[in-house]
Amino acid sequence: MQTDSPIETVQLDKSWQQLLSEAVSEPEQLLQRLQLPGSMQASMQAASENFALRVPEPFLKLIEPGNPQDPLLLQVLPQARELDQLPGYVADPLAEQSSNPDAGIIHKYHGRLLLVISGGCAINCRYCFRRHFPYQDNQLSGTQWQAVLDYLNEHPEVEEVIFSGGDPLATPDSRLIRLIDDLEQLPQLKRVRIHTRLPVAIPQRLTDALRQRLSRSRLQAVMVLHLNHPNEIGDELKHWLQPWRQSNITLLNQSVLLEGINDRAEVLIELSERLFAEGILPYYVHLLDPVAGAAHFDMDEQKARQLVGAMAAKLPGYMVPKLTREQPGVSAKVQLSPDLPDKS
Repeated sequence: MQTDSPIETVQLDKSWQQLLSEAVSEPEQLLQRLQLPGSMQASMQAASENFALRVPEPFLKLIEPGNPQDPLLLQVLPQARELDQLPGYVADPLAEQSSNPDAGIIHKYHGRLLLVISGGCAINCRYCFRRHFPYQDNQLSGTQWQAVLDYLNEHPEVEEVIFSGGDPLATPDSRLIRLIDDLEQLPQLKRVRIHTRLPVAIPQRLTDALRQRLSRSRLQAVMVLHLNHPNEIGDELKHWLQPWRQSNITLLNQSVLLEGINDRAEVLIELSERLFAEGILPYYVHLLDPVAGAAHFDMDEQKARQLVGAMAAKLPGYMVPKLTREQPGVSAKVQLSPDLPDKS
């Protein structure tokens, strides 16, 4: 890579909030920054108007300039085929709106409650299963937060609260800490879990203030990151993760199987190896949720079973994520058995 690349010359001594606010949001800007043909802009425009383009600077640095097939680029690149209407691909693939009893609450599984902490993300992944979610109807204002606490009091079986979104880490530390303070007052709760892709997009989001608050919480803290490809583990993420791996916080990863991006066994094996080297345990690898606009990422179930079978044949069991899919109305994620290759 040339040292005078426009990406390399950008200074990243900025706060995570600055990096978030300055994310690339126009197709023309993305193409210029990554030295890609301007002829790609027309096919990107309509898709980006339907679902906004959003890519922050640290993630841009991980993409190879001039390569329209870069696996990280393909996850964020608006494409005209997102507008194709295909049978079986719908706006609410997990029927979450039927499990949305009050603003900001999704209650699908026994013992666990998901809270939509923020409707915003640092990066708009084109396969996002909530790309059509009605975030405007799920804002957690002060009054609605009290309703969440009341709901939890009425459901003593809930032992774990999951911060989700959007991305919950798009919310300032001060607000997250206030929420944790309130949740700690509910004696039934044992764990708080944060599902986030923001540290992958902006590693600077892994602040000491949040880490310290989670590490001293009476609630067991779990952070589930979302990395799909080994190239997403750059030096900045390694640096910012180091204090977190040394704290009393469980670090897990979940991936989505994406055709043309991580659809080879060697890529998934390298991802697990690099995750574990950074203190992150591979947790789930999901089949794509059939959301409208993402059909081109979908992978055949048999191919997915073979890929995870190939991982199991090469890796120790603790580094092989569980192959799962979500189905509306089912009481838990559905685990799929890997298709193990014959021993040669």
